[in-house]
Amino acid sequence: MLKQNDSTSTQSEREIIITRIFNAPRELVFQAWTDPKHIVQWWGPKGFTTRVTELDLRPGGQSRYVMVGPDGTEYPVKGVFCEIVPPERIVSSDEFDEGFEKVINADLPQGIVMTVMFEDLDGKTKLTLQIRHATESDRRKHEEMGVVAGWNSSFDCLDEFLAKQVKQQQNGFTVTLPSDTEILITRVFNAPRRLVFQAWTQPEHIKRWFGGCSSMTMTVCEIDLRVGGAWRYVLHEPKNNIEHAFYGEYREIVPPERLVTTEIYEPVPNSDHLNILTLNEVGGKTTLHIHIQHQSKEQRDGHLQSGMEEGLSETLNRLEALLQSIG
Repeated sequence: MLKQNDSTSTQSEREIIITRIFNAPRELVFQAWTDPKHIVQWWGPKGFTTRVTELDLRPGGQSRYVMVGPDGTEYPVKGVFCEIVPPERIVSSDEFDEGFEKVINADLPQGIVMTVMFEDLDGKTKLTLQIRHATESDRRKHEEMGVVAGWNSSFDCLDEFLAKQVKQQQNGFTVTLPSDTEILITRVFNAPRRLVFQAWTQPEHIKRWFGGCSSMTMTVCEIDLRVGGAWRYVLHEPKNNIEHAFYGEYREIVPPERLVTTEIYEPVPNSDHLNILTLNEVGGKTTLHIHIQHQSKEQRDGHLQSGMEEGLSETLNRLEALLQSIG
C-alpha cells in the first residue's frame, strides 16, 4: 500500500518511476543518498542491513553495495556513475553483481540505468527514481522480483533516518570526518559548560546517560579523575546478556573546558584511540566537540560502521535530558 506522498508509474514500456516526498531539505536527502556512513543506516528494505564496499562519486566512478537479508543472505549490487549534479540529479547504471543470481532463482534483468532526481519543495524534497530497462521484458522481470515494494520499503527506512537527521540538526549534532583517521562529533546543549563537565565526569551522573541505547544499564563506573588516572565503564545488555566494557587513561584535564583520554573497547584488540573533549560556552549554551583520533582508516571505519553515530546521538539526547533535570 502506498503512502499519500508515494506514487509509482510506468512512463514507457521500459521504465518504472517511483516518487516520494520527504520532510527534509534537499541537501540533507542528497547527502543521505551519497554519504556511505548514512547509506548503511537506511539502504535496503525493512529488516535488511547494507555494507558499502565501494563508492567513487564522480562520472566514471563505481559503486558497490551488499544488502544483507534478515537470514544473512547477501545481495550484491554495483554500478557506474554517468552523471552527478549535486544536489539535483544522479544517473548511474544498476547491475546485479556476481553471486546475486545464486540467491535469486530468476532470470535477472540487464542494462538497467537509474536516474535519481531531488526537487526542492519549500524545505521538503520530492525524490523521483526513474528505473530504465533495456527491454520491456527486462522491466517485467524486475517488477516480478519485487523492485517496487523493495524501493518503497527502503524509502520508509530513509524517511525514518531523515526524521532523526532533521532532529539532530536542530540540536547541532553532526559527525564529520576531518581525515582518514579522525571523527569529529559536535552537539549543542542548552546548559552551562560547568554543568556539562560535571555530568561528563561524575559517576552519579554518568550512570544515568552513558550507553548506546536506553535498554542497557551501567554496572561499572570507575573514575580516577587525574592525569594518569584510569576510567572504566561496563554496560550490560539484558536482551543478549552481554557486557560491553570500555576503559582508558586521562591524559589532560582542564575543568570545565577540556578533557583528553584514551579509550579501548575491551572485546576488540587494538581498538585504542584518543578522545579530545572540548566545551565552549556562549550565552548559557554549550557546544561540545569530541575529536576522535584513530590509528588507521580501517579502525576509524570499523568504529563508524558499528552504529556509533546513531548510538551516540541517543546517548547525547539522554545527556541533554539529564542536564535539564539537574540544572
